[in-house]
Amino acid sequence: MLETSARLLELLSLFQAQRYWSGAALCERLEVTARTLRRDVDRLRRLGYPVNSTSGTAGGYQLGAGATLPPLLLDDDEAVAVAVGLRTAAGGTVTGIEEASMRALSKMQQVLPERLRRRVTALHSFILPLANKGPSVDAEVLSAIAAACRDCEMLEFSYRSRDGAASERQVEPHRLVHTGRRWYLAAWDTNRGNWRTFRVDRIAPRLRTGARFAPRQPPEGDFAAYVSRSVAFTLYPYQATIKLHASVEGVAERLPPGAGTLEAVDHFTCMLHTGAFSLDTLSVYLALIGFDFEVVGPPELIDRVRSLAERFGRATR
Repeated sequence: MLETSARLLELLSLFQAQRYWSGAALCERLEVTARTLRRDVDRLRRLGYPVNSTSGTAGGYQLGAGATLPPLLLDDDEAVAVAVGLRTAAGGTVTGIEEASMRALSKMQQVLPERLRRRVTALHSFILPLANKGPSVDAEVLSAIAAACRDCEMLEFSYRSRDGAASERQVEPHRLVHTGRRWYLAAWDTNRGNWRTFRVDRIAPRLRTGARFAPRQPPEGDFAAYVSRSVAFTLYPYQATIKLHASVEGVAERLPPGAGTLEAVDHFTCMLHTGAFSLDTLSVYLALIGFDFEVVGPPELIDRVRSLAERFGRATR
């Protein structure tokens, strides 16, 4: 009986580590016959694990989603990652999941082996997140948008722009992107006939789903790059192109998310595309970025940087 229970746990671990297994591969891994494998799968089903099977020469088994959440098996690194993730979620940018995160973390702490508990405690002790000053999003809204992206369902919602103006939007939602401070939805706006990015914290809580749509190819080849470009400079009144005398890898290590997009020129230079609400903001940011640079455009930024340089020069005589 103990051998059977150990084998069931090993089988369950295999199912949770890989989505699909052929019957032959499972028999080889568990060192059992096909008949024994079928009995073990039936035992898992009676325990509430929805194991789907296909017959034939290419037949196999796949762990599906059931009506309830069965126990999960995690290895050491996965358990530590989940515990740290729950700790972060408890004070993160998604409202409505803090209490649930703490409850789940408490359950994990009770069953974690001592060696893993020490690792989690060490991480908690030495990783101190700063208080979140930015807007938070509603967990139900985020979940509903993610489900619409997954199921390719149209979304209708009220949206509030930067200046507070309200509008009704009908979109084809494709991806949710988190920049480190805010959540954005990358979607095809059917009324405007173009791609748009929407800050999730500005989307009204009441969402309406509609008909299905066919997924589109991501703009610029990548949703994350499109959102990064949109929030970095497309929406700003002043947009600038800067040539930096440093490698794109070196600049990327120091450039915060959402500050701009980078384009490699060669091993020693790269282009930064960024934006701001004022020329002064751009000028000061470039002065503090830590690399030698050349302003490619716009002309008014070149004039502003030259004027500031002359003023700084007079101040140091």
